Amino acid sequence: MKVTMPIEVQYPSGDGKPVAETFAHFYAIAMTVELLRLYLEGQQATILGNQFMYYQEGDTSQRTAPDVMVIFGVAPGGRDNYKIWAEGAVPRVVFEMTSPKTRKEDEGRKKELYEQLGIQEYWQFDPKGQWIREGLRGYQLVQETYQVIDDQISSALGLRLVVQDGLIAFYRLDTGEKLLLPVEMKAALMAESQRRELAEQEVLTARQTAEIAKQAVLVARQETLAAKQEAIELAAQLAAYKKSFGTLESND
Repeated sequence: MKVTMPIEVQYPSGDGKPVAETFAHFYAIAMTVELLRLYLEGQQATILGNQFMYYQEGDTSQRTAPDVMVIFGVAPGGRDNYKIWAEGAVPRVVFEMTSPKTRKEDEGRKKELYEQLGIQEYWQFDPKGQWIREGLRGYQLVQETYQVIDDQISSALGLRLVVQDGLIAFYRLDTGEKLLLPVEMKAALMAESQRRELAEQEVLTARQTAEIAKQAVLVARQETLAAKQEAIELAAQLAAYKKSFGTLESND
């Protein structure tokens, strides 16, 4: 009897299509992934960018490729693709870098799919401001239905989102600090290095000033001692003169 081995389903990691529509969209994806990766470093979470997410085991057509997805409760690090049933966790936050060309899908099929999958937050970012006037729109799952996020706060991430210079800027809710872009981090490190050098120079100058003052005190003391010694010697000479003069007067 011939035994038929089950055919292993292959889940492709790419389709040969461009990562993003324009450089502005690509840059927004890359910076969002990097900022959130650094922010969540050390946590059980991963951030993936423009990679296939499969949501039905055995059916490779049941997939989508969010521009950015944040998944909690899984091992950190990259994946070639993401299978919800294998990882045991649905992304908590998804970002789509949208445009007039993708608007219909982003507002239609994808929004409905993310809603059905139970993705807590769905953010649409229009880096060129071509159809979202404010540039950014967020949805939060409320009783299995997406509701618009009015305050631009991601409760899932603990961050406030702001559109700045064609990118999404993230601010921590606990400290108010901005998650720095690589170029901003470099500038901050340079500024900190210059501040430390200036502080070290000020300490060195203070030490030199103190040493000069110390030397001045020593010189003053030496001059005082020399003056006292000179006064003693003059007094002795005067006493000797008076004694000698007194002796001469007695002889007369």
